[in-house]
Amino acid sequence: MAVSIVTDSTSYLPHDIREQYGITVVPLSVDLDGVEYVEDTPMVEGFYRALAASKAFPTSSQPAVSVLVEAFEGPASRGDAVVGVFLSSEMSGTYSTALLARDMVHERYPDAVIEVVDSRSNCMELGFATLAGCRAAEAGGSTSEVVAAVQAMIERTRFLFVPDTLEYLRRGGRMGGAQALLGTLLQIRPILTVADGKTEVFAKVRTKRKALTEIVAAFKADIESKGFVDAIVHHIDDEEEGTELARMVESVTGVMPRVIAIGPVIGTHVGPSTAGLVYSTDKEMHKSVA
Repeated sequence: MAVSIVTDSTSYLPHDIREQYGITVVPLSVDLDGVEYVEDTPMVEGFYRALAASKAFPTSSQPAVSVLVEAFEGPASRGDAVVGVFLSSEMSGTYSTALLARDMVHERYPDAVIEVVDSRSNCMELGFATLAGCRAAEAGGSTSEVVAAVQAMIERTRFLFVPDTLEYLRRGGRMGGAQALLGTLLQIRPILTVADGKTEVFAKVRTKRKALTEIVAAFKADIESKGFVDAIVHHIDDEEEGTELARMVESVTGVMPRVIAIGPVIGTHVGPSTAGLVYSTDKEMHKSVA
């Protein structure tokens, strides 16, 4: 039985990789001033300009259950198994909606094999987990082996990022453990991470330049002790800073990582001028927080 892979747009997987593995990507969206910005559509290119000009705060929306039903039903109708890997349930209702969609598909296809995985992460940390599932499926793995590969990769990735401000996280209700930093922002620049599905503080430094340096230092320490598999750099509406961080990573690995923009759904809750690094290792990492 072949295994089809489904994820959501907050993985920010590049289109060439999606096409290579035949990944189905379900889009999330945000609403700003009555305009819906659907990820993976051309109109999102104007989102950050609109955000800068607006006094309103965007609201994000998970996929409709019907969209997830369609994503699962196609493979099920062909007799294929499905493994869906989604944005952290602590950050979105997408995972819960996927469970509902699975149950609805089972009403029509009772024998369908559909596994839904909470990645407890987002961005390319979710993307790396999804890719691990794709590779296991391509190698002929069973559904349980594909799920195991996804879950193993979740434990072997880290996402470190430094926002320009915590205001977007505060307004969007996504502070997690970073809540304790409010009121001290003039004195520190936090490096944030995703741990147990929530935004947490990884380290605290004085400047953004120091934050980028510390991110690369943490990356170097991890890959020296755990082995290096892959890395990508993210940015939110600041490609120049993303490229700068990528060159810093290249100085460690000798390879220039891809620089991938983060779309409106995650960007809404983190804010423009954010840079981050997602990487994977051979061995599990303890996702410690400050």
